[in-house]
Amino acid sequence: MMKILIVAATEPEIEPLLAHFNIKRPFDVLITGVGMVATAYALGNYFTLNQQHLVINLGIAGSFDRGIALGEVVEIVSDNLSELGAEDGDAFIAIKNLGFGESQYYTTASLGNYLTNAALKKTTAITVNTAHGNEASIQKVMEQAAPQMESMEGAAFFYACQKAGVAGLQIRAVSNYVEKRNRDNWKIGLAIKNLNNFAIELISSITKV
Repeated sequence: MMKILIVAATEPEIEPLLAHFNIKRPFDVLITGVGMVATAYALGNYFTLNQQHLVINLGIAGSFDRGIALGEVVEIVSDNLSELGAEDGDAFIAIKNLGFGESQYYTTASLGNYLTNAALKKTTAITVNTAHGNEASIQKVMEQAAPQMESMEGAAFFYACQKAGVAGLQIRAVSNYVEKRNRDNWKIGLAIKNLNNFAIELISSITKV
C-alpha cells in the first residue's frame, strides 16, 4: 500500500479530511506550524525517521490572480522564496544572482499521476514571512516575481521534498485575493471546504478507501 503523508500548517485547514477518514486514515499527518522555518524543520525531522511514497501539502492561500475564483483549488507547481536576497537601493537582487543559492523550487510530483481526471489549474506561487497587504509592496512583488499565489510554507515544502528525494504535491485553495487587508472579503470557510473535498477525492482515488 502506498505510504502517504499529509502536511498542513494548521489542523483546521485539514479537519474535514481527518474527520472523513476518522480512525481508518490511509495516511500519516504532519502539522508543521505556520511559516517556512517551522515547515522546513518539521519535514526535515520527519524525513530522517520516516519514508513515504507521496507527500501532499494542503492549505489555503492568497491569490494575486483575479482569474482564479475565491474558493478555487489549484496545484502549485513552482514556488519562490521571494524575500531571499538583498536590496540594492530600490532594486532587489535574488539570492541566485548573488551567487549564494536558489530561491525557486518546483513540485517533485505530478497530480495527473495520481488522479487521472484532475482538472486543477497549475499555478506559480511565492512563499513569504509577511503576507502582503500594502498596495506598494504588492505592486513591487508582482513586478519582481509575477506570482499567482502566496503562502507562508510552500517553497519550504518543495525544498524539503527535493532534498529528501520524495514525491511532493502542493494543493491549495484560494481564501482571499492579495490586496489591502480586508477580512470581510475573505472566503476561508469555502476554501477549506473545497480543499478538503478535493483531498478526500484524491486520497480515495489513490488508496481505493
